[in-house]
Amino acid sequence: MSVPPRAVQLNEANAFLKEHPEVLYVDLLIADMNGVVRGKRIERTSLHKVYEKGINLPASLFALDINGSTVESTGLGLDIGDADRICYPIPDTLCNEPWQKRPTAQLLMTMHELEGEPFFADPREVLRQVVAKFDEMGLTICAAFELEFYLIDQENVNGRPQPPRSPISGKRPHSTQVYLIDDLDEYVDCLQDILEGAKEQGIPADAIVKESAPAQFEVNLHHVADPIKACDYAVLLKRLIKNIAYDHEMDTTFMAKPYPGQAGNGLHVHISILDKEGNNIFASEDPEQNAALRHAIGGVLETLPAQMAFLCPNVNSYRRFGAQFYVPNSPTWGLDNRTVALRVPTGSSDAVRLEHRVAGADANPYLLMAAVLAGVHHGLVNKIEPGAPVEGNSYEQNEQSLPNNLRDALRELDDSEVMAKYIDPKYIDIFVACKESELEEFEHSISDLEYNWYLHTV
Repeated sequence: MSVPPRAVQLNEANAFLKEHPEVLYVDLLIADMNGVVRGKRIERTSLHKVYEKGINLPASLFALDINGSTVESTGLGLDIGDADRICYPIPDTLCNEPWQKRPTAQLLMTMHELEGEPFFADPREVLRQVVAKFDEMGLTICAAFELEFYLIDQENVNGRPQPPRSPISGKRPHSTQVYLIDDLDEYVDCLQDILEGAKEQGIPADAIVKESAPAQFEVNLHHVADPIKACDYAVLLKRLIKNIAYDHEMDTTFMAKPYPGQAGNGLHVHISILDKEGNNIFASEDPEQNAALRHAIGGVLETLPAQMAFLCPNVNSYRRFGAQFYVPNSPTWGLDNRTVALRVPTGSSDAVRLEHRVAGADANPYLLMAAVLAGVHHGLVNKIEPGAPVEGNSYEQNEQSLPNNLRDALRELDDSEVMAKYIDPKYIDIFVACKESELEEFEHSISDLEYNWYLHTV
């Protein structure tokens, strides 16, 4: 991936600053391994310099744990002197931040080696390497995300979240009421500002629906013929939602399972593939008879255990699974069936696609997409058959077989020869090192439940 010509980038900067003379600052953003957005804030007068020369950030940015501490076992910290790499702007990502009181813009960045080559540990580059394999086949990926989140109160109760009071009724919601329009009305100003803010930032969010828990919602993103861009939109949407909620004196969480006994937050991804003529290769009146679709499904299902660490990257991620919450726990597929891992919507023959339903909203979109597309490509190239689709309730027909904890998921990823063909083994080592470090810290902590059970009883 070459850096865009300087003249092209400067034209973009000049046009934006001319159109927005009110802008005072620009936030330079880059998503780390956990999908957490980091970076720098500059004054508008420094924007041209960023487009001309980039900015320096340490390579250890991609070796940070969930708390923002460098995991030294990755080799990206002190071992290399915590050295800088250079970050360049991503074209067409310069836009306003609608929530700011002082006019501020934002610009997505991606990391490169000092010589100009993409930096291997940037999750965006991890995905680009997988997408390049489809480019070689003359295929274009169309992708879209569905992102679930909770609105929560800014004040926790004993460190635990609670639903926010409705600005309309003043009450806290307690019922599930999936798809209830009245619940949308309870938070209408915040939710409408999210949609309007997305439009202002060029994020193709086309709907918000009420999900199956108190103050839980889902934003649907429209599909785009660029899976990397689809991930950019997902990362920016999360940041937009958080900041718009702050403006309305609420908080948000994309934690996979914030409430015991309630649905978790998912991140579903829809994928279709276009040939050189722009035709959907999955299109079919009878999806079961479409070889490309079957093979793509077969490859994803075969690699699903090895994908899990990218789909569910945190200890909390695995608390989300359960039949009552429509979170699949076995490598299954079906036609218009929401109890399986891979759902094939059957509404229109020319819109046939895969809906991958396993990942949590805590996943890094770039790594999630890279893992899923690796499975798709593996299936297409090796013509892997998926077996028969599941009809009816998959939970009653298939035992749980996917990794149900982070340690097992990391082992599956680390041992996978297929994933190593698509994702640089050096990056897999870094990812596993970071997550094992978090896991070790978690396992050395003592929970309240342990004290309640054991302190005075054994």
